Amino acid sequence: MRRNQGKFLGSIAPILVIVAALGSLLAAGPQRSAGGRPPASAGASTAFLLRPARVFDAEDGKTREGWVVVVRGERIEAVGPAAQIAAPEGARTIELPGMTLLPGLMDIHSHIFLHPYNETLWNDQVLKEPLAYRTIEAVGHCESTLMAGFTLLRDLGTEGAGYADVSVQRAIREGLIPGPRLLVATLAIVATASYGPGPAGFAPDLILPKGGQEASGTAEIIKAVREQVGHGADWVKVYADYRHGVSGTVPTFSEDELRTLVAEARSAGRPVSAHATTAEGMRRAIAAGVDTIEHGYGGTEDVFRLMAERGIGYLPTLTAEEAYAEYFEGYKPGQPPTAGMQQALGAFKLAQAAGVTIGLGSDVGVFAHGTNYRELEWLVRAGMTPSQALLAATAVNARIIRMQDQLGRIRPRLYADLIAVPGDPTENIQAVRDVRFVMKGGVIYKRPS
Repeated sequence: MRRNQGKFLGSIAPILVIVAALGSLLAAGPQRSAGGRPPASAGASTAFLLRPARVFDAEDGKTREGWVVVVRGERIEAVGPAAQIAAPEGARTIELPGMTLLPGLMDIHSHIFLHPYNETLWNDQVLKEPLAYRTIEAVGHCESTLMAGFTLLRDLGTEGAGYADVSVQRAIREGLIPGPRLLVATLAIVATASYGPGPAGFAPDLILPKGGQEASGTAEIIKAVREQVGHGADWVKVYADYRHGVSGTVPTFSEDELRTLVAEARSAGRPVSAHATTAEGMRRAIAAGVDTIEHGYGGTEDVFRLMAERGIGYLPTLTAEEAYAEYFEGYKPGQPPTAGMQQALGAFKLAQAAGVTIGLGSDVGVFAHGTNYRELEWLVRAGMTPSQALLAATAVNARIIRMQDQLGRIRPRLYADLIAVPGDPTENIQAVRDVRFVMKGGVIYKRPS
């Protein structure tokens, strides 16, 4: 997502070479083997017995003192009271004293090809940073994210970096580089002349790279969805509203256009995410049948009631609004919230009161990768309990992305994506700032020294 500020041309082949080389460089850590591929401990017969002080149960949001977890291969084999769980023969015991073991956290609104705008403005990232450079940055962002305990990202648009997210996803999946599980949306679909860079503020005869794939009318929308799915998009991302010319934010696609987009995505088996910050943009996206709405700062009681009735997930991106206030309005943490922050918090409270399914999606990239925990803290400030915030980042997010049978809870047969933090984060959410142990798919990437 950009605020007040393209797809680069050329072959992506050099990026694969760069990513592969980076995989070897990043493999130097003790938990990685030569070439950066998962070590032998990821084998199907390898077993671990994890012994924390307590386990966070994402079924009900409570912690279970004295529970242990058995991992075999890439999946959880058993969980329960230590006296009732027998360690498999040859299992390696990992002691996690004083720590809480949780499912791997998920941030389902990220941008791995962006970095904070107080480092480089959005326009300059898209216009001046070469694709190879941005991909190298994205590799580092993915590692930072994983080491911070976030074992899955849904990345909602490359913001001018073309289909490079598909290659980063592949490199992570093949073990070339460390990173979270990655769901990708590739280019994102935007209405013609409504997304930057430009056209306002630039010479009208200048052909600029764009931060998304432009489309007008149902034929172009169908073509865009087919192209993105064909290139590997797991989700289709659409901007239901945005700034248009010198006016403020307005709906940019008609309801018929959005219905066509959703229908084509559904035909291809892909869910749809909609950026929407106005009540009318949200209403149109809801009517069209999208699966999630991002931001929703201008949502009303009626709009959120419709979302709740239709089971549409909401990702409030509260930290992004704080970051914009810091960069462009002089806000300092601890000060009274700005008008924009107050609007975002008000929308969150309306959504919560309406019973909307609220997950954790932060818009990280607008702020620093690896500090995704800030969104958990904002969810608590906005009105969730720490347990509710942790559920949003685990079991609720898993349901939103339709992976509840694979991830999001500590249960037998689910993937062994697990993290540990000191103390009890259900009492103090700031415990998630200090992740001491990270396992993804049965592979240990970080452990206490």
